[in-house]
Amino acid sequence: QGGANNRLNDSMSGASVSDVNDRLSSLELRVQQQEDELTVMKAALADVLRRLAASEDSAASASKKQHAALREAYSMSCIANGGSSARKRDSTSVTRKETVSSAAKSGADKKDGQRSQMAEIQEHEEIAHHTNPSPVPFSPHPPPTTPAPQMGPSVKRSSGMERSQSSTWDTSDENRNKLVKAASTSKLLAKVVKNTERYRPKISTREKNSQAEGNAIKMFMRGRPITMFIPSDVENYNDIRTELPPERLKLAWVYGYRGRDCRANIYLLPTGEIVYFIASVVVLFNYEERTQRHYLGHSECVKCLAIHPDKIRIATGQLAGVDKDGRAQVHVWDSVSLAKLHVIGELTFERGVGSLAFSKVDSGRHLSVIDDSNDHMLTVWDWKKESKIAEIKTTNDVVLVVEFHPTDQNTIVTCGKSHIFFWSWNGNALARKQGIFGKYEKPKFIQCLAFLSTGDIVTGDSGGRLLVWTRSATENPAGKGPRGIGLGLFTVFCIKIVQVCGSVFCMCGMRSGMLLTGGKKDQKIILWDHELQRHREIEVPDQYGTIRAVSEGKGDEFLVGTSRNFILRGTFNDGFLVEVQGHTDELWGLAAHPSKDLFLTCAQDRLVCLWNSSDHSLLWSRTLDEKEHGHCADFHPSGAVVAIGTRSGKWYVLDAETNDLVGIHTDGNEQLSVMRFSIDGSMLAVGSHDNFIYLYNVSEQGRKYSRYGKCTGHSSYITHLDWSPDNNFIMSNSGDYEILYWDVPNACKYIRNRSECKDIDWATYTCVLGYHVFGVWPEGSDGTDINALIRSHNRKVIALADDFCKVHLFAYPCSTFKAPSHKYSAHSSHVTNVAFLYDDSYLISTGGKDTSIMQWRLVEKSSLSLNDSIISNSTPRRVEPVFAPPPPTGTTHSQEPNPPPTANGTQEPSPETPPPTQLVPPSSELTPPNSESTPPPSDSTVSLKDSLEPSDDTATPSDEGLPPLTPPS
Repeated sequence: QGGANNRLNDSMSGASVSDVNDRLSSLELRVQQQEDELTVMKAALADVLRRLAASEDSAASASKKQHAALREAYSMSCIANGGSSARKRDSTSVTRKETVSSAAKSGADKKDGQRSQMAEIQEHEEIAHHTNPSPVPFSPHPPPTTPAPQMGPSVKRSSGMERSQSSTWDTSDENRNKLVKAASTSKLLAKVVKNTERYRPKISTREKNSQAEGNAIKMFMRGRPITMFIPSDVENYNDIRTELPPERLKLAWVYGYRGRDCRANIYLLPTGEIVYFIASVVVLFNYEERTQRHYLGHSECVKCLAIHPDKIRIATGQLAGVDKDGRAQVHVWDSVSLAKLHVIGELTFERGVGSLAFSKVDSGRHLSVIDDSNDHMLTVWDWKKESKIAEIKTTNDVVLVVEFHPTDQNTIVTCGKSHIFFWSWNGNALARKQGIFGKYEKPKFIQCLAFLSTGDIVTGDSGGRLLVWTRSATENPAGKGPRGIGLGLFTVFCIKIVQVCGSVFCMCGMRSGMLLTGGKKDQKIILWDHELQRHREIEVPDQYGTIRAVSEGKGDEFLVGTSRNFILRGTFNDGFLVEVQGHTDELWGLAAHPSKDLFLTCAQDRLVCLWNSSDHSLLWSRTLDEKEHGHCADFHPSGAVVAIGTRSGKWYVLDAETNDLVGIHTDGNEQLSVMRFSIDGSMLAVGSHDNFIYLYNVSEQGRKYSRYGKCTGHSSYITHLDWSPDNNFIMSNSGDYEILYWDVPNACKYIRNRSECKDIDWATYTCVLGYHVFGVWPEGSDGTDINALIRSHNRKVIALADDFCKVHLFAYPCSTFKAPSHKYSAHSSHVTNVAFLYDDSYLISTGGKDTSIMQWRLVEKSSLSLNDSIISNSTPRRVEPVFAPPPPTGTTHSQEPNPPPTANGTQEPSPETPPPTQLVPPSSELTPPNSESTPPPSDSTVSLKDSLEPSDDTATPSDEGLPPLTPPS
């Protein structure tokens, strides 16, 4: 032990015992101060959190309270640390008059100082509480009026002073305590501000950027700031609220048909309705009563349909979409109530459903589906149980048709590119056997098939041939006839071939046992007798396009769908009548007549069409010059002429009554994106993709134009523009999200001080950027999500066309971030344009790639009553043929009006219409029908739930509470 003491004394020879004790005392003091700081910080943060919780309920005037909030935070932290100027905490500065000689004495002093320090903290907490009883909310962006002291270097210097001035305890200790207190105050203030940011309510980036700053609101689009000035009549922007509009939209009519890339998608139901589809809507159209009903259960474009043997239930298949909810699937629904019965294959089909068919022998219990994947999987479903029974890969080649055999429930036939397959299934497994053509040449495509009354299978191919396959219980004798294939207990033989001129694209079996075929190249409809001998034939005129689908109609009538999206109804004796027609390429141009129930559309198919929204008829159509694609349009306020802008910079003026050409003008060589007449019709503004707005003086009710000037200043292409009521100002938007204003009388000068235009009451509002409409933009938008916007004439609502297949209805004005809207689904492509009719009774929307035109009825919420569930009386009409075969004369008649029905089967009364006039169209134009009508009306009903559901913005029928439908006997 003595040796150990000696070694210890030797090791401590360089330092005195008193120096060690002083160092220990210093360390204990620092530990004590850190513990005190932690205690003070906890108390301060607790008070901050209490104040934040109280301030969340009042989001008032942040700009006025920012300075007060920061001063409150700073003073609170200083008081909590004993940094108040009124009274200083002497106990934290431990006075050392004499030398500390032992650690025990230092510990006693530490405890006494801690007790006095905590007592003073509590005292100051009480003072702060009574002095400031009502908490002031913190500003999320405190101004830098009182910068926090930068104490980092001071702390370092104080530790250096401890090391170098160990002998002068009075000076070093006093300085150290002052610096430690200042540093702790700085750290506490920084942590208070940090926790204020952490615990304040979270808002999105766009919402934060859209907050009012003085007399303007700033939002950001792809990093670009967009400043919008608040009108003078807005006293307090923070008090503005945007609610859902009381108006709703109900789908009233769908113009168009998808025939350009589909097949076998037209059928006549026992109700007298033609069922077909376009976009994501399945239409049930009664051509005699001129009514439409719509199944709106699909979320993506419909590609195929099949009719159940009971002729009541229908299966429709949709493609997969980009949206997470846009899965490929099959819907089975009731054509009477429009109720969705079952959804099949939500997680099975990859890209979409190519074709489908119900079984026949077992009363339609099973459904076979071919999907659009690379393997073209064939699946068989028990659709009532929504369960998959069997699945197998067919081929990597295209599969066009699938059908159940009408007499053998265990046989399924598919055909497509260079093949025909016969599938046998035993309830849970499928086995394939390929058809062997033997001595006959294999066609490039087998495009369609049908079953004859004898049970034989007849196919049509791209080579223009009919091949007949028969079933026999005996094997094919060697060397006699073509080779056969075994299928179960039977052998299938290709026993007959009939040469037809042109490609056989579609066919259907008739009730009489005869066969109807449609050719793609020769455009002939041929009726074949039981021996496959030609019985009758007729040719479809070229202007309707090639034949895509044929179906049996009433009596001796038949229905034809064409590649130019026409549905024709015809007979071999009387020729064809146009029942449905539409555009065939991407649709952008839309304009509503200023005083009539008319609207005009123009598309990239070069067609310009004027539609009557009351009877849903096409008044006239005109084909523009070659390579001239219509993109925008606007009516002169007189309604006498309409201006059509094209993608080449050329624009046409047409007579609105006769479609005669009034004039052709050219502005630049790039696409024209907007045509807009002033409110009195004395001027026309033409917005172009060359970044200019061209202005014209207009006279003679829109028949004479002279260049007035050009607005120069945009750095990107013009997208939208509006006039002021006095024609003195123009507001315009561009592709890089600019909002510019132009002084028209002053040589079209750009107005640099944009705040001068904040109080202009614009005659129309179609600009997508501006104070009155910026709330329509969705969170995270890249600036291209909104294609068109329009304000109603009564200034109550805004209609919006977006890139996500939706039509929106907002309240006007829409000046708050993320304003609520009613959303409606019917289009399956980007919605390109919207327009209200002159009296705001209807809204028209146009689809891009889906080429559809939707007419929506504007209804008040209070009017969504029981009356909407009953179809009103409508006036049917008789139609005359537009084109006839060679024996009859070639005189054409116009087609008559169609009374407007509403969504889900509701229908409005048809107005009285004058007697039609007969039109002889030029060969280059598509002339519609107009007609006379008088048969008695009929009533029918739809699901009461569908018409009474006010919040069903997508108008999707529901099958809740509906009993299962029993097939007719």
